[in-house]
Amino acid sequence: MDLPAIRRFFPILGHCTYLNSCSLGALSLPAERRLQEFTALWHTRGASAWYDQWLGTLEELREGVAGLVHARPDEVALLPSTSTALAVVAESMDWSRRNRVVTTELDFPTLVYQFYARPDVEVVMLRSEDGVSIHPDQFAEAVDERTALLATSHVFFATGARQDLSALAGIARNAGAVSLIDGYHGVGQLDVDIPATGVDAYTTGPLKWLCGGPGLSYLYVREERIREWEPPITSWFAHARPFDFDVEHFVRPDHARRFEMGTPALPTVHTALGGQEVVESVGLPAIEARNAGLARHLEEKLHAAGFQLRMADDPSRRTAIVMVAHRRPAETVTALAAQGIIVDHRPGHIRVSPHFYNLQEELDRFVEVLAALPR
Repeated sequence: MDLPAIRRFFPILGHCTYLNSCSLGALSLPAERRLQEFTALWHTRGASAWYDQWLGTLEELREGVAGLVHARPDEVALLPSTSTALAVVAESMDWSRRNRVVTTELDFPTLVYQFYARPDVEVVMLRSEDGVSIHPDQFAEAVDERTALLATSHVFFATGARQDLSALAGIARNAGAVSLIDGYHGVGQLDVDIPATGVDAYTTGPLKWLCGGPGLSYLYVREERIREWEPPITSWFAHARPFDFDVEHFVRPDHARRFEMGTPALPTVHTALGGQEVVESVGLPAIEARNAGLARHLEEKLHAAGFQLRMADDPSRRTAIVMVAHRRPAETVTALAAQGIIVDHRPGHIRVSPHFYNLQEELDRFVEVLAALPR
């Protein structure tokens, strides 16, 4: 990994200590170049660029995303947000015979809200025994013949603990239920073969670890479920032949594009491709290893400075999301930003999320400045 060369791709690293990739990945020069190419075409060709340029760009992104998660392009849908991806899966399911969703108190609210909003669905909320993770046995005990959906996260957003997707998929499958994974905090910092895990649906996107910006989400759906699910919410992009503009017949494609919800956000499609270009040049296995080393270094420095961390006991279940217990998290994040250190906060904690482009020296500076601030 040519770290100096990689860091030159990310201008923000030249003027601040950026340790908040879990909220928004750093903007890269390749992403900016891709965006400029889009605006140049918009200026010079307008809508005529759709047919010989932008439709191909959508397929380029679809193929790239499929490669990242080891899937086929026809198993990937492009959607405007994770909320939309979760909703289209929920709307595609038959709730008449099974109406329970098993989820957890550690999941991001977007995931749980999908089902609170449905009066026909019963939410079973699993409680964390250690405040950090949920043991697979808890899912196994809760998922039964009444369960329609096991819905949870790949990586918990406020603890950094990663879950065993193969175990969760097996638990759901053995009970005749569907597994739905919110992976927005997974892909990009972790290398994962999604089809090999056996999960039915997995959503992620470019906002965070893939350094592609907001306004887009990716949905992987297992081939068996693609054939089975027919979402009642749809769009013209979900037609098998959208450019026929046939208002007399609605024909679903036999691939994951049947789940798409309208014209994708082309600016983010371009920045996503640029961010992914950098990620692919390094490789997710190398990024995962690099991030693990950065996180362990940060944990050691924080412990040495007397801070308490919220993290999984098993190091193999930790990720590059490091949660620092703090009495004044919001005020401290503001004070750190005033000194050029960008992190985030969640209830009772400062959240630090280094990525492959960060240096150990940046982590050391963060700990030094944090330790000098009121606790």
